[in-house]
Amino acid sequence: MTQTSENVTWLTQEAYDKLKEELEYLSGPARTEIAAKIAAAREEGDLRENGGYHAAKEEQGKQELRVRQLTQLLENAKVGEAPAAEGVVAPGMVVTIAFDGDEDDTLTFLLASREYASDEIETYSPQSPLGTGVNGKKVGEDAEYELPNGKKASVKILKAEPYVG
Repeated sequence: MTQTSENVTWLTQEAYDKLKEELEYLSGPARTEIAAKIAAAREEGDLRENGGYHAAKEEQGKQELRVRQLTQLLENAKVGEAPAAEGVVAPGMVVTIAFDGDEDDTLTFLLASREYASDEIETYSPQSPLGTGVNGKKVGEDAEYELPNGKKASVKILKAEPYVG
């Protein structure tokens, strides 16, 4: 599980190991593979019209960005379970909200970083407009956040429970 509080990212040992493994692969074997693709494409001749070369260079750029993201994330990570108070919205919590106080129009989601997004439950980042609006609120409180069109939306916090995966 991933929880972010200020500049610290809380990770379970499993999540930390998975991200560390991805970083090691991208920093080692994946770099060698992409360098070989670029070299092979370069040998095909004219680089201006070489789609394989340009695709490989773009892939290399994306890969290096991910290496930097993972390095920064793991440098600021603390392994273990962050303190979670049930009933208070925080990263790592499963939150149920009601839109405009209508308890028939609800949404349940995990408040966590994208590294922990899964198919099991919808995930919202603590930095998203909704995440920012609900973070720190208690069950029963109202929260406000800004919609993409600039208008404000209001939700009521119905539940906040630690995510157990």
